[in-house]
Amino acid sequence: MSVNPFSVLAESVPSIFIQGFVLVMVALVVIGTLVDIIHKKNVKYFFNNAKKAKLSATRELGMGERVSVITKTVVHDIATTAELGAGKRRVAHVLGMYGTILFWIASVVMIFCYVTKDTTTPTIWPMMWHVGAIMTCVGGYWFWLFLRVDVLAEAYPWYRIIKADLFVLALLSCATFGLAWSYTQSLNLENRWDDKVFLTLYIVSNIVLFGGVYWSKFAHMFYKPGAAIQKNLAEADGSRDNLPPLADAPKQFGLGIKREQPKHY
Repeated sequence: MSVNPFSVLAESVPSIFIQGFVLVMVALVVIGTLVDIIHKKNVKYFFNNAKKAKLSATRELGMGERVSVITKTVVHDIATTAELGAGKRRVAHVLGMYGTILFWIASVVMIFCYVTKDTTTPTIWPMMWHVGAIMTCVGGYWFWLFLRVDVLAEAYPWYRIIKADLFVLALLSCATFGLAWSYTQSLNLENRWDDKVFLTLYIVSNIVLFGGVYWSKFAHMFYKPGAAIQKNLAEADGSRDNLPPLADAPKQFGLGIKREQPKHY
């Protein structure tokens, strides 16, 4: 938990190759996101929708009010995934989200700052890397096995895989194989292939994760914050995304709503 696995790897692989791999992954994310934007026209839709909503706004928001709405959205809706409400799904998503953030940040810092022979990695960074990977696995496997909509609400088997699952499976593979590689590497098994196999799987899973942006939900991480901000600004200025206002009538769903735990998202 306290050893930088990348510094150990740098003893047999030039650090420039390790750093170059990270830069290639970043380039794949940028290219994949741009292609996704061009093909699906998501950003164009957001801008057109914002212009349309501005025409139907009932009040003009000042700069201070806009900043307040955006700040509240980032702190409440985005940082805590409040749209999922209180419950298991939200906890699983928060674990996976912050675990992944810790995992990625620690990876970048250790690879670019602490892989040369004359540097010593502070314990905090490998600890953050391992804890982040564990959090990602806990939240991700919990979500994959028990909380997915098609599994929980539609009774599909947990092993049913569709294209939309590429992101979560690739992310879980990265965290899982990364932990396995770090553990087998720390055993110092002479002339054994264990750590090399898990290192290869770790590399392949990263290529699938960052190279599959166009085909997965990776780009949604960039779209969803923008959509949440636009939605809250539309509610604040009265345009409500061209939707009718909420009715004053009480919510009546019938007695059937009490027969089972809510799970239809």
